[in-house]
Amino acid sequence: MSSQTVPLVFSLREQIVDRLRNDVLCGRISEGENLTEIGLVQRFGVSRTPIREALQQLTHEGLLESRPNAGVKVAPVPTDAVRQLVVPIRRSIETFALRSYFRTLRAEDFRKWKTILEQMKSACRERDYIQIAESDIAFHRSIVSRAGVKDIESMWMSMLARVRSHFQASYRLNYTNLVEVYREHDRLIEVFKSGDLEASVKALEENIE
Repeated sequence: MSSQTVPLVFSLREQIVDRLRNDVLCGRISEGENLTEIGLVQRFGVSRTPIREALQQLTHEGLLESRPNAGVKVAPVPTDAVRQLVVPIRRSIETFALRSYFRTLRAEDFRKWKTILEQMKSACRERDYIQIAESDIAFHRSIVSRAGVKDIESMWMSMLARVRSHFQASYRLNYTNLVEVYREHDRLIEVFKSGDLEASVKALEENIE
């Protein structure tokens, strides 16, 4: 067996799921908005089968809800009580992932994170809340996906559906200067670079609210 890494090839369903999930998490598609198969077929230029499969998966994740004879719409944002229940689980998943590969971090990992954070910084300066959220999600997803364990990433994805209010409201409520969102994440990477695992885990825990 070759020792070379085989690039992952994502199916149409997976690509559509990723796009729609991001749109909902970031607020590009609003709570209560209807999603129709025909509209999504036109948007993505595919047949109904991958669209139907994608909608089923996102319904299972809790981002969408299906109504008899009424199609699919974006599910209500979970309550604060649910979010507070889920945040510790999300912390556990991300820190578990980080611990699994921390000693093997490479320059390539830091370059990838830096690219995401440059996009975040630009979005902060432009006060583009949707793009800030998208960069924030991409950053934390990269921490989880770097572990290379699909089950862990799937669990993490299911957590995001329950904490999406964080990505849609916290920047407006908690930051006078949006660039501080970028700076918080940049400081986190600097801790990673120090090579101190426990300090990095603690910094990551504190970043997840």
